[in-house]
Amino acid sequence: MREFLNSLQLFADAGSLVNGTANAVNAYTGESVPGTEGAMSSTMKTYYDTELLENAREKLVFSQLGKKQPLPANHGETVEWRKWNTFDKALTPLTEGVIPTGQKFGQSAINVTVQQYGDYAAITDRLDLHAVDDVILGATEEMGAAGGETADTLVRNELVTGTSVIYADTLDADGNCLSTPVGRYALRHDNNRLTPDMVNKAYTFLKKQKAPFFKGNKYAAVIHPSVAYDLRSSKDWIEAHKYSEATEIFTGEIGELHGVRFIESTEAPIITNLPLDSSNYSLEITAYTGLDTTASADAGVTTKYKATIDEMVDDPQNYVGREVYFYDEGTSAMTGVNRIVGATISDDGCFVWLENPQLGAVSGDYLYPGEGGDSEYSAKKPVAVYSTLFFGKDAFGVVEPEGMGMEMIIKDASEVGGPLNQFSTVGYKFENATKILDQNRMVRVESCSAYSLQDETN
Repeated sequence: MREFLNSLQLFADAGSLVNGTANAVNAYTGESVPGTEGAMSSTMKTYYDTELLENAREKLVFSQLGKKQPLPANHGETVEWRKWNTFDKALTPLTEGVIPTGQKFGQSAINVTVQQYGDYAAITDRLDLHAVDDVILGATEEMGAAGGETADTLVRNELVTGTSVIYADTLDADGNCLSTPVGRYALRHDNNRLTPDMVNKAYTFLKKQKAPFFKGNKYAAVIHPSVAYDLRSSKDWIEAHKYSEATEIFTGEIGELHGVRFIESTEAPIITNLPLDSSNYSLEITAYTGLDTTASADAGVTTKYKATIDEMVDDPQNYVGREVYFYDEGTSAMTGVNRIVGATISDDGCFVWLENPQLGAVSGDYLYPGEGGDSEYSAKKPVAVYSTLFFGKDAFGVVEPEGMGMEMIIKDASEVGGPLNQFSTVGYKFENATKILDQNRMVRVESCSAYSLQDETN
């Protein structure tokens, strides 16, 4: 960076301005030029913007797969996508002289409103003065990376709300399918991995839904490195790449299998069994009322299924919304995912209200977290479940607002540094909006991994 600044000074004409630490100076004499405090040359502005965007672009993994929708300036904050309805096949023969019923033609609309995001860091004058490396440039690079990750995570968070999901088959030691789980809680860290067969199932799902391909007649998938490890270890992956050198189309692409191009990203979703309170992965039930009619109003809910638990917590509302599954201590059996819809504390203890009744519940049974998998480990440590997201073309839309893409903002000490000019700031801002356009053009495969006992929620 210093070399860049020095090159500006070397080739400057007499009297031309060069940006100094506080204001612009004469290139030959070093004399300060009044009235230029805080001014950054267009060349430097372009340089820093380029650094920001290059570092941000490396992180935009999900965004590259979306349908880009421009939002012109002065056109409001809402974008609308329109979709024509499809027609049924006309398989009934026409009757001579009789006008058929016909079908209605119309369209549906999907709307999304853009939101603004951003962040900054303050750099003290002493750090800027004494640092060996170029502080502004370093902050720009890191802000670019953080901005890109922020933008891509916002896209990801919309995509994980998709309704199409496949749970990885439970396999025995020889790779034979034992069963297909019905929920995330039933996944096991050593039995439910992403295999070539599961990739084939995801491909088949998209194909049967007539999801359009990306370039090269391929679908695309975003995969976490921990899951990519499992897939790369399979003989099918090895054979598929032994003699071929596929041309990369997407940023972060690592290879192809069964008609799917895989893109690796640490932002691919990880879900773990977080504790239900500060110290426990389970809540012991001391009493259960299947048709409670007295206390449910205290929790602001209408459900009538109340469990009394022995843990006392500071804020029972932390339970509300949590998925849990039910463990029968007598039979050592787990039953399906339930949801806590209300919680409160009284002199008698802590109460939680469940979304669905649990027949046969008795004192001594337990509630366990339902967000992750591997029930046999959930009382001891979080177990990571990974979502590998598979996409056909135009499964979701990404809004690109005119004039509000990723922007680098640098303020020097004379502008924002307070009465003693003690700090400058480096930051970014952008506008973002993402929306799933067609649930049938995407599916996520949830699985565990060899790293499920190590990785944490991202």
